[in-house]
Amino acid sequence: MDNCFSELNVASAILAEAGIADCDAKGFSPLTLAYIGDCVYELVVRTIVVGTAERTVNTMHKHTCRYVNAAAQREILESMAEQLTEQEQSVVRRGRNAKSHSVAKNASVSDYRYATGFEALCGYWYLTGQNGRMLSLITEAMKAFDETRKR
Repeated sequence: MDNCFSELNVASAILAEAGIADCDAKGFSPLTLAYIGDCVYELVVRTIVVGTAERTVNTMHKHTCRYVNAAAQREILESMAEQLTEQEQSVVRRGRNAKSHSVAKNASVSDYRYATGFEALCGYWYLTGQNGRMLSLITEAMKAFDETRKR
């Protein structure tokens, strides 16, 4: 993936503009990584959905919801699992095992925990400036996810 976003550490740029010293993503709790990762993943998905075709906002929202839910995030994570580094696997494991005080609304506890692990990974990629890797793995996994839906 060769674009300016993949080379830019957006998180560092935002922090610098706000006058905040750069942060060490490895020092954050898994739930903090998941907190930012939830937003980052949805932004990636929404950007892809907006770029694919001109649609009504309602249609785009429905299309986005196909990817941004615990069950889908679990499938997407599982499809990329073999490509993850040991460090990334560790981030996922920490996120999955984190004790969250919220409960899954429309998902099984298992799906919710895997989704939290996936969101923690997205947060880790974002805060460490690994946007190219994040976009490459997510877009590839989304294509695989869509293929399983066509069968």
